Amino acid sequence: MLLNVENLRVSYGAIKALHGIDFQVDEGEIVCIIGANGAGKSTTLRAISRLVNADAGSKMDFMGKDLLKYQADKVVSVLGISQVPEGRRLFGNLTVTENLTLATFARKDREKIEQDLERVFALFPRLAERKWQKAATLSGGEQQMLAVGRALMSGRKLMLLDEPSMGLAPKLMMTMFDALKVINDEGTTILLVEQNARLALKFAQRGYVLENGNLVLEGKSSVLLEDPNFKKAYLGG
Repeated sequence: MLLNVENLRVSYGAIKALHGIDFQVDEGEIVCIIGANGAGKSTTLRAISRLVNADAGSKMDFMGKDLLKYQADKVVSVLGISQVPEGRRLFGNLTVTENLTLATFARKDREKIEQDLERVFALFPRLAERKWQKAATLSGGEQQMLAVGRALMSGRKLMLLDEPSMGLAPKLMMTMFDALKVINDEGTTILLVEQNARLALKFAQRGYVLENGNLVLEGKSSVLLEDPNFKKAYLGG
């Protein structure tokens, strides 16, 4: 087991965002977390990245190590967990290449950085065409490619993705998920949160469903896609 989360609780002041959820991610898997806005999906990823504090009693282990003992920067540099945040959060005044290179600041394997840079450009040829263009001038789809490329440059063990399909045209959406499948095939485990339940489950092997900070359903993607209650609630019937 790569990631094990037990009784994860997160509060924002008096507001309880997560009420004690349990889930696991095995090495090499693609796992999705599905739910409506406000369900707690993004909070779950931010808790794993240590960008928000977990409440007392929460437990998170990554490769046998207690995640709660690591600060956010060490989650990336020591553990190899990277995140593609909702909204991308790129450095708009820097070029594509500069954004990608900046993501390697904590890496020690300097000889592999150039190889990884070329791998990103191979996965996303549009970025190669725009490598000296400032990030702020890219289209929404190109910015999402850059955000994924940046995560790939910073850590390869586990990639967290927050709404990777948001704002993308259908063709670009499929290009993005095709690239993510290649990244997974090359050894990176993926945990993503998505509102597009059908797309997420076709991409992932397993899924978890969150409602109002509670885990209400879990299972193999193929089983969830055929579940009548799930189909009615999340797939429109």
